[in-house]
Amino acid sequence: MKTFNIPDFYRSRIITPIKEFRRKNDKLKRDYAPTLLDFGPVQFLIARHFGFCYGVENAIDIAYKAIHENPDRRIFLLSEMIHNPDVNRDLTDRGVRFMMDTKGNQLIPWEELTPEDIVIVPAFGTTVENQHKLAELGINSYVYDTTCPFVEKVWNRAAQIGEKDYTIIVHGKPNHEETRATFSHSKENAPTIVIKDLKQAIQLAKYITGEVPLSGFAIDFKGQFSEGFDPQKDLQRIGVVNQTTMLASDTQGIADYLKNVMIRHYALKPEQVEERFANTRDTLCYATNDNQDATYALLTHQADLVIVAGGYNSSNTSHLVELCEQKFPTYFIESVNKILDNQLIRHFDLAKKEEIVTENYLPQTAPARIMLTCGASCPDAVVEAILMRLLSFFEGTKPVEEVMQAF
Repeated sequence: MKTFNIPDFYRSRIITPIKEFRRKNDKLKRDYAPTLLDFGPVQFLIARHFGFCYGVENAIDIAYKAIHENPDRRIFLLSEMIHNPDVNRDLTDRGVRFMMDTKGNQLIPWEELTPEDIVIVPAFGTTVENQHKLAELGINSYVYDTTCPFVEKVWNRAAQIGEKDYTIIVHGKPNHEETRATFSHSKENAPTIVIKDLKQAIQLAKYITGEVPLSGFAIDFKGQFSEGFDPQKDLQRIGVVNQTTMLASDTQGIADYLKNVMIRHYALKPEQVEERFANTRDTLCYATNDNQDATYALLTHQADLVIVAGGYNSSNTSHLVELCEQKFPTYFIESVNKILDNQLIRHFDLAKKEEIVTENYLPQTAPARIMLTCGASCPDAVVEAILMRLLSFFEGTKPVEEVMQAF
């Protein structure tokens, strides 16, 4: 696999060697058991897979290359390159400016750009409309395009099945940058609709089967379907693709549900299924799958709490938090600065969509057992800082060098 030039300040003297050790000893990625770091009074269970994925490393490599190669030119990012505050903050500190926020709202007018400016496309990709706008301004958006290859794989698969007269159903968050980009590219080739969850898939199925009047479609899926979408005609042949950072099990559950709806509604025999439902299992992102599978494996062990690190607007990280919350007290934090002291932690509450402060989050049991993982856009250095901060709250711990001897 291709290697990338990642700045050293994103690496870790603890986390990076562990990940490399596990990779060398499990090249086929069959062992999802967590790594145990036993410091005596406190033990850390580190997830088998987490942190920078291929797409994120590719994006960071390209972005810093753009900065290095263009010291005297203005550099813009269409929006946040990835959903990690540390990475985006470092880029802005180096003079990079964001054209839009994560919801697509314009921060810098297009008219301010000149053909001499550098524009970086974020890892989520961008819309066809934005690509055309840049071309009109004389800017080549492909010179520093950090679009994740696995996002492009979804676009290509959508195009392939669209050319075969399937309608594209995108499982994703309608306002997420990646989903907006996928929707934009997909609708170039086929009628397209975005659904955010199984509940919307069930409602969509009612239009497939005719259980509800077509007049309600535009209300139920407002802003989520392509222009001219005709539910009576366009839901006869369908295929499901996904925002790559969604829970793989959720996407598969939605695809299986809609597939069964088509089988029952059209009385399909096994060999007839693909006449109505396209096979798109190959669009699920390997890194998202690995991180989620590693989290499932992590949660089979016992612990007192889980710390999940990552940007609060990171979809893949939020899904890891959702999994962890089902079993253990879970604290979703952006960085080590959210650990206020050994009694207080500031963390993001997914249900309330806001930061809250929790008291007495550390256990009184000995040894304390803490699980650590993070999203695909979180640097190893952030996880190390969190580990070291937590470690400092316990007396009589083993030296880091002693614990790391095995790696």
